[in-house]
Amino acid sequence: MAVYVYVVARDFGFAPNPFHGVCTLATCKPVVRRMASEGDWVIGMGGGKLKAVNRCIFAMRVTETLKFDEYWSDPRFRDKKPVRNGSRKMMLGDNIYHQRDGSWQQANSHHSRTDGSPDADNIKTDTGTDRVLISDNFFYFGKAAPEIPEQVLNSVGYKNLRGHRVFLEDKCRELLDWLTGSQSEHLNQIVDDPFQFHQSGARYSVSADKVLN
Repeated sequence: MAVYVYVVARDFGFAPNPFHGVCTLATCKPVVRRMASEGDWVIGMGGGKLKAVNRCIFAMRVTETLKFDEYWSDPRFRDKKPVRNGSRKMMLGDNIYHQRDGSWQQANSHHSRTDGSPDADNIKTDTGTDRVLISDNFFYFGKAAPEIPEQVLNSVGYKNLRGHRVFLEDKCRELLDWLTGSQSEHLNQIVDDPFQFHQSGARYSVSADKVLN
């Protein structure tokens, strides 16, 4: 088994989306979504942008993977489809892609343009990997992200860098023991709101690498 670790640049509750009892990673991180398999862990760490260096924002053990069309049509994930005039949770739904006549359709969402129309650059990035990671074995801490002890991070060789890193599970034994031990009471819970939940109406443009209000 492998452990994928990356720094979360933006935490709206969109990628990952921890709502409705299941944590999903359906957009962004195309390489991680392509490579991670069932049984692998994906861990999102805080960084400088969120003023959360060395803090764990989320961790999910992949328990299922689906293609976008499967995710879109599966009734289990109907509530993950965005409703932009709904609650904050509804606005940030990540079930946004399906194909029609071989062409990608993008629902009005956090990854659309400010007028709700499709954003071609976000579509290209997200659908470059036609795969959604799903977990019913996750921890989502959001703004309450706990700081991981220095000795635990040192045991992994973790550095707060851009991009993702892949470790063998044995290399991360102390990290996983800390997570599943000291944080066990928070399994499958949303401990606190995402860092940027108050900006749920915003959009993100990958071409500009900018949050748009």
